[in-house]
Amino acid sequence: MTDQPPPPGAYPPPPPPGSSGGYQPPPAPSAPGSAYPPPPPPPLPDGASYPPPPPSAGGYAPPPPGPAVRALPTDSYTPWLTRVLAFLIDNAPYAVVIGIGVGVMFATQQKTCTSDVTQYDVNQYCVYQPSTLGQVVQWLAWLVGLAYLVWNYGYRQGTTGSSLGKSVMKFKVVSETTGEPIGFGMSVVRQLAHFVDAIICYVGFLFPLWDAKRQTLADKIMTTVCLPI
Repeated sequence: MTDQPPPPGAYPPPPPPGSSGGYQPPPAPSAPGSAYPPPPPPPLPDGASYPPPPPSAGGYAPPPPGPAVRALPTDSYTPWLTRVLAFLIDNAPYAVVIGIGVGVMFATQQKTCTSDVTQYDVNQYCVYQPSTLGQVVQWLAWLVGLAYLVWNYGYRQGTTGSSLGKSVMKFKVVSETTGEPIGFGMSVVRQLAHFVDAIICYVGFLFPLWDAKRQTLADKIMTTVCLPI
């Protein structure tokens, strides 16, 4: 009678190499219906790193941190003299427009004279009054100047961070917390906040000379800083 091979499954499988005991089954899946854990990723070269994993479904992904504008050294902020020069450049077009309006008003004045006749003397008195044309030109100049200020300090500075003068002097106004321009509305409010700098005998405009972040009082109120471009 010949020997027949044992049926399949009669003998236990051999233990894995290097083990001292019996066979140990592979680890169970982490959740019902899920696959086995993937193998560890291969090592990366020095200085390289894997990208962060995407947020899980329904989870909250925190926003990336903004630039550390609060922690910059004093020399990283725009100097006071640079800000003064930018202010003069910004207001030069406004002064020209207003000057044209005032010049036209004075050039078109009308002279009105009255005589005072008495028993012993005749006196004549003359006064100058602005003409209708001069008044219209002056009011148009004020409107154009106001529109320029709103566009320059509100729209342009609020969206790009730099007014005309700041662009020439190569710096911008940004939020201290985000490092981005503060927008149209907040930029207009920041200009109005300069009233605080002026009401204390204009000392608030001198704060950048000694302040660690070279901020005026309006900057501190609006949490803005001026940074070179």
